[in-house]
Amino acid sequence: MERYLALGIMSGTSLDGLDLALCEFKNDQSAQSGGDRQTSVSWSFRILEARTVPYPRELAMELRKAQKGSALNLIALHKQYGKFIARQVNEFLEGKSKPMLVASHGHTVFHYPDAGINFQIGDGAVIASLTGLPVVCDFRSQDIALGGQGAPLVPVGDYYLFPDYNILLNLGGFSNVTIRSRMIAFDISPVNYALNYFARQFGFDYDRDGQLGKKGKVHKPLLDQLNSLDYYSQEPPKSLSDHWFYDEFLQAVEAHKIEIVDKLATVYHHIAWQIARVVNQEQGRVLITGGGTKNKYLLELIKSQVKNEVIIPKPLLVDFKEAMVFAFLGLLRWLGWENVFSPVTGARRNSISGAVYMP
Repeated sequence: MERYLALGIMSGTSLDGLDLALCEFKNDQSAQSGGDRQTSVSWSFRILEARTVPYPRELAMELRKAQKGSALNLIALHKQYGKFIARQVNEFLEGKSKPMLVASHGHTVFHYPDAGINFQIGDGAVIASLTGLPVVCDFRSQDIALGGQGAPLVPVGDYYLFPDYNILLNLGGFSNVTIRSRMIAFDISPVNYALNYFARQFGFDYDRDGQLGKKGKVHKPLLDQLNSLDYYSQEPPKSLSDHWFYDEFLQAVEAHKIEIVDKLATVYHHIAWQIARVVNQEQGRVLITGGGTKNKYLLELIKSQVKNEVIIPKPLLVDFKEAMVFAFLGLLRWLGWENVFSPVTGARRNSISGAVYMP
């Protein structure tokens, strides 16, 4: 078996914090790069150690409003955030085995794939220079240049690393799903991005266990309007962004003059309904990961509507699956293997994506 050590770094749209996962990957000795032979390789993984670093409140505010600032401020934040990532990497790796590379997802500021526009901050050159490690970053730009959505990217990891599950569901800022049997993947709906938005109106960063959402009443006219948004009738490949949330989803919600708690309750039921609508069309077990799995009320709603067997893995995988997968995508880029699949993103072809910065 060939053994590789890589550090994956992930920042999601919900701004919960910076996830770091030091991971070990192994493949059999018959592994060969390039062409169709790549897809026959058997991979295994272990998350050796992981940590979530909460964002300082000031940095979280800067990230949240990044798209509204000047070009100069955005570039400055790009560098500043790269320095922040580098500091966290150095602290995290102190006393540990050094990985062969760092794979950084960055933090998405702009995502307009139909216009060919995408930007994720966290300067890879800064990270490489301050950590002394090779850095792979900017995983989306090449796929978008090839006509793809630049998302989702996690399905490549799902394909290689989770052969025991047909349906892999992530509950993060947005929910996304991979259907391995058909090799399709797409964003389903907003999750924590929407729930946290309304929780903040009550003075909380998030709705712990869904306690706020439970108190509200479902407003059927709003539920029907949300379920009829154009995005849900589109065929994949497709992806969501915070722009869509504000321009379409939130506008629909705010058009209804009801109590905030009832808006929140309705959004909960909308999320569960959309997830069940997708999952119930497929066969096989469902592996659910991501921060949304900690919301007991949301999970209850999903389980009550999904007919498939639902598996919640150990907390380490629940919390750090995406960071682990980006470590894997960075490793594939380093090996010169395709790490973005065109059937998933809609690009003209598969690609070996990611910018590489050497220290």
